[in-house]
Amino acid sequence: MDITTIIIVGFVVAVVLFIWSTYNSLATGKVRIKEAFSGIDVQLKRRVDLVPNLVETVKGYAKHEKELLEKVTEARTSLMKATSPHEKAQSDNILSGALKSLFAVSENYPDLKASQNFLKLQEELSGIEAKIAYARQFYNTNVRDYNATLAKFPSGPIGRGLGFKEEEFFETEEGERKSVKVTF
Repeated sequence: MDITTIIIVGFVVAVVLFIWSTYNSLATGKVRIKEAFSGIDVQLKRRVDLVPNLVETVKGYAKHEKELLEKVTEARTSLMKATSPHEKAQSDNILSGALKSLFAVSENYPDLKASQNFLKLQEELSGIEAKIAYARQFYNTNVRDYNATLAKFPSGPIGRGLGFKEEEFFETEEGERKSVKVTF
């Protein structure tokens, strides 16, 4: 074998190994994104499961807050039906706003605020919110790393050529970043 053949074979092997490595890196990124999204889903489900208990507790004290309780229930249903990261983020934002309003209304009911059941539910919900925030951060970190790989050269063109596409972040909508205002 002459030196030219060895160089050509070596170059082809290097290119194949680079493409293989790029594919494996992007495939691993996709798996991590799915895992992270699953983590968000688990926490959102925990929150969704907690909402009916919260609504039932408030119902006993705030009978004339029917419209607000219906909004919380509708937001919960919407979140349960959402499938994509964008839909889940949108539904989660609506539920978060409804829950903030619910807790703001609870300020008008001293007996409700003092209820051990309500306080326990509020504490559980607060813990879930922290876990949701962490899960979102973990998901978005994985999406960032994956999308950055697709944005770089030469891994980006190779990845897109192999069928990989950018993933969307789990984002809060601009209007949802504002505090909820409740007036009486």
